[in-house]
Amino acid sequence: MERTRTSITDRLVKLGMLGALSIVLVLTLNIPIFPVVSFLKFELGDVPILLGAFAFGPGWGLLLTVIVSVVQGLTVDAMSGWIGILMHIIATGLPVVIAGFIYQRKRTRQGSLIAMSIGVLAKIGVMILCNYFISPLFFTTAELPYAEAQAIVVSLLWYIVAFNAIKAVGNGLVTYLLYKPLSRIFFKKQLF
Repeated sequence: MERTRTSITDRLVKLGMLGALSIVLVLTLNIPIFPVVSFLKFELGDVPILLGAFAFGPGWGLLLTVIVSVVQGLTVDAMSGWIGILMHIIATGLPVVIAGFIYQRKRTRQGSLIAMSIGVLAKIGVMILCNYFISPLFFTTAELPYAEAQAIVVSLLWYIVAFNAIKAVGNGLVTYLLYKPLSRIFFKKQLF
């Protein structure tokens, strides 16, 4: 019983550290890629979440995604409100669950590369849909109805797709490079 409690505590502490690191990365390293859509910033906040999904499984990765999205949405990106939180959960959650699920079944370098590749493609695809249907809500006002806001988003869609591709590949590549070395040091050892 004590061993189980210790391993759960150890896992929660590690997930908490990864969540905090994710938020710190979003705060400190965020770079706009395209001036036209300067509100979309490249950051490596998904790397700790992906590391958590690889180490502990897709369910834990999704839980970490939701917690980080809510904390970030209430603090760092408070102006984006519930729409930003929802978009973050979808944008990060889907590739995290897919990559974590695939990697749990094939825990090799090749497995992680396949997992990250499919996760990247899933993120790009789901974000096309989310940006088409959900993003217009950011811009909709009494003066700018949803249909007109959607037309604005559609006019920016290629930038949005390129941004999501760059962000997903960048986060995936860093995760791919870091996971194996970190897994030997951080994830295999118990803290307590």
